[in-house]
Amino acid sequence: MNISKSEITKETSLKPSRRSLPCLAQSYAYSKSLSQSTSLFQSTESESQAPTSITLISTDKAEQVNTEENKNDSVLRCSFADLSDFCLALGKDKDYTDESEHATYDRSRLINDFVIKDKSEFKTKLSKNDMNYIASSGPLFKDGKKRIDYILVYRKTNIQYDKRNTFEKNLRAEGLMLEKEPAIASHDIMFIKIHIPWDTLCKYAERLNIRMPFRKKCYYTDGRSKSMGRMQTYFRRIKNWMAQNPMVLDKSAFPDLEESDCYTGPFSRARIHHFIINNKDTFFSNATRSRIVYHMLERTKYENGISKVGIRKLINNGSYIAAFPPHEGAYKSSQPIKTHGPQNNRHLLYERWARWGMWYKHQPLDLIRLYFGEKIGLYFAWLGWYTGMLIPAAIVGLCVFFYGLFTMNKSQVSQEICKATEVFMCPLCDKNCSLQRLNDSCIYAKVTYLFDNGGTVFFAIFMAIWATVFLEFWKRRRSILTYTWDLIEWEEEEETLRPQFEAKYYKMEIVNPITGKPEPHQPSSDKVTRLLVSVSGIFFMISLVITAVFGVVVYRLVVMEQFASFKWNFIKQYWQFATSAAAVCINFIIIMLLNLAYEKIAYLLTNLEYPRTESEWENSFALKMFLFQFVNLNSSIFYIAFFLGRFVGHPGKYNKLFDRWRLEECHPSGCLIDLCLQMGVIMFLKQIWNNFMELGYPLIQNWWSRHKIKRGIHDASIPQWENDWNLQPMNLHGLMDEYLEMVLQFGFTTIFVAAFPLAPLLALLNNIIEIRLDAYKFVTQWRRPLPARATDIGIWLGILEGIGILAVITNAFVIAITSDYIPRFVYEYKYGPCANHVEPSENCLKGYVNNSLSFFDLSELGMGKSGYCRYRDYRGPPWSSKPYEFTLQYWHILAARLAFIIVFEHLVFGIKSFIAYLIPDVPKGLHDRIRREKYLVQEMMYEAELEHLQQQRRKSGQPVHHEWP
Repeated sequence: MNISKSEITKETSLKPSRRSLPCLAQSYAYSKSLSQSTSLFQSTESESQAPTSITLISTDKAEQVNTEENKNDSVLRCSFADLSDFCLALGKDKDYTDESEHATYDRSRLINDFVIKDKSEFKTKLSKNDMNYIASSGPLFKDGKKRIDYILVYRKTNIQYDKRNTFEKNLRAEGLMLEKEPAIASHDIMFIKIHIPWDTLCKYAERLNIRMPFRKKCYYTDGRSKSMGRMQTYFRRIKNWMAQNPMVLDKSAFPDLEESDCYTGPFSRARIHHFIINNKDTFFSNATRSRIVYHMLERTKYENGISKVGIRKLINNGSYIAAFPPHEGAYKSSQPIKTHGPQNNRHLLYERWARWGMWYKHQPLDLIRLYFGEKIGLYFAWLGWYTGMLIPAAIVGLCVFFYGLFTMNKSQVSQEICKATEVFMCPLCDKNCSLQRLNDSCIYAKVTYLFDNGGTVFFAIFMAIWATVFLEFWKRRRSILTYTWDLIEWEEEEETLRPQFEAKYYKMEIVNPITGKPEPHQPSSDKVTRLLVSVSGIFFMISLVITAVFGVVVYRLVVMEQFASFKWNFIKQYWQFATSAAAVCINFIIIMLLNLAYEKIAYLLTNLEYPRTESEWENSFALKMFLFQFVNLNSSIFYIAFFLGRFVGHPGKYNKLFDRWRLEECHPSGCLIDLCLQMGVIMFLKQIWNNFMELGYPLIQNWWSRHKIKRGIHDASIPQWENDWNLQPMNLHGLMDEYLEMVLQFGFTTIFVAAFPLAPLLALLNNIIEIRLDAYKFVTQWRRPLPARATDIGIWLGILEGIGILAVITNAFVIAITSDYIPRFVYEYKYGPCANHVEPSENCLKGYVNNSLSFFDLSELGMGKSGYCRYRDYRGPPWSSKPYEFTLQYWHILAARLAFIIVFEHLVFGIKSFIAYLIPDVPKGLHDRIRREKYLVQEMMYEAELEHLQQQRRKSGQPVHHEWP
């Protein structure tokens, strides 16, 4: 800062610059309101005797120390040289001592009494914040003061006590406080309660660059925003006349999350006077405290050696059996929440989110983020956004279905099939199959028309555009959430190396180009070798899936003739349906069995790669699991859609597998009905199985745990940490299973939606249940997971975009190849009655069924029958010059199919790209606000430092400077 001698004065106070004056004025007013309900610290000695004392000046005249210096609003005044001591002394209490080595502090210099201007006023203000304070607390140590931030569990009979003792000793040396307590229900279980004191919190918060609030936000306006404000006021008046939206939550029932209204910056003990410390017990949230403790647990040694680090390794070798942050209390209360309020955040989440009666309400995302962390909050935000976007897709799909239902009896194709009593189809198998009348497939033809009608192409285009709109608007929604939750700059600041990576490559270091500090480095040759091994394992598992599908295909070929000669008349009559249904069920069982092996193999391959960070590990593992399960679920569907009935040959010259089994043909009404059956059964059964495994299985396990506890004890009350221990732990891989389930469902909803327009409706109904099921599971059935942070949904966004591209291609092929849309289109404009002229009263598809069936001479089959049978193909009749060869119409249809695929893909991809271009990932208003706030933060930091410098000069008797203009 440049200073002129002529501007030096002795008593002139700081004048903030015009750029930051509005925000500073607002922040001063905010600090004044906070000072009335805050513990006030004053020095009991003179300034000369205790130069390191800390004084919080109140606006009350009775408590003023220096009248001239306190004419303005109350502010926190500190000696810059002793700010680091402030952070340590503030959290030190006589009850916070343990075996670790801590510096001693003179408690006479700090006074924790409340200086209250008006007791009645204080009670009123405390009642408003009472819910926030209670919600931020949780289980306590035996002294009833120290909060439990983490729980470790081990068995007394475990012999690895040396590792535990070393680990616990090192934790105390790092500044944590430990307290042991045996379990009530089991004498073999021992709990270690961990508390992190204030000084350790400050140290690690600074080390991890955790952003904390330091100024109340102020918002600027301009002409445009004022005009928009007038319009918003006008629309708000109109909205007030309308009925209240029943889906909106009552915000008065939730705590005021005031940290979202503050500017934040990386925490620093040297600049602690910048931050709004209303109460040191609630300044760091429970989620932040647990996250810091876990960071310490992961980096504390338990034995000599570079790789003997971390709580996860101790759990793997059996030294401990669990480690988790405790819930804040019970989720149920005997007193109603409307009259007595919530007991804690867990109780509030259950009453306002996890109960099944709240299925139609919006989700309290801010409270979910506060309790479970940003990573889980983003998952529920994405799930809610996906569910809401499914509503228009389900409505349009339902309209397409009802259009087919209402026009089914008017369909020319269905009418011709149902009236074809004298048309006999060739046998569909060699031994036990007989001639079949075409009208026997009347029901199949009508059901096929429900999914293959004039609205199919429109719906396929609509779903391709819907997928793009969904993803683009989710990016905007994510940007708003990351801004609201203060995650804009988090990734660059807090991403740390995995302990396993550090232990493996600690001998090879390289300077990080971002931080400029040396860190472990994985050589390129080692990385490529490990990736090749991992990719080889992935291809091996995919080939195993294809082998399983091939086995199901062989099963269909073997049992096809057995069902055709079955004793039961129903199965004998509908043997094709029975074959497909049995194959679908067997395929589903194989899918579930293979999924059990996929998780272990993916976990092994991911650990073999030694990813650098936790996000890289999660992305690599998620990609493997997605590839395995996507191929596992969709391989049979791809077979039915694109291979079933395509290479069977023709009567008299059928293609056979291993020269033994004749390849399966489609039903006379087409293959689309088989594809619908395959998709519907797998989607329905998989959702039921997933819901049972997510909720039913934990419910049974927790019920059995409670049953065993009740048998062991009768009158003793169970503490919160022991109740948490009896709950089920969260999945080892966190949210990966939750995301994977929804992403696979998104694939079912979009990839083959042209064959099954009811897929969005089934997905919508499932997701309405899924949201409350997951909420109930997180709040009541699972131990509290580590509140992790994240800025987005990780690799799943890229996977969703890839599915959206694949969906365009597959739907183009389904419409062109699987359905009869293109053959009908070619017949209508080239070979039908409307080819040369169009009669208003004439149906252009008249005669289409007869045109699509070829003739075959029955005498060539050797069955002792004469005459002709029909089969689905475009081949010459026996009496033509080239019998059983492809006709010209076949090549016309093939060319039309290829042309449709090209036109459809280019059209849809063009629309998708144009929509993606029109919708920016970050709203313009939000982008401007982020830039504005970065500017204001710099200004505020500058003003605060300048003010602090003037305070130093006043105390030392040096002249005070003006700000350089």
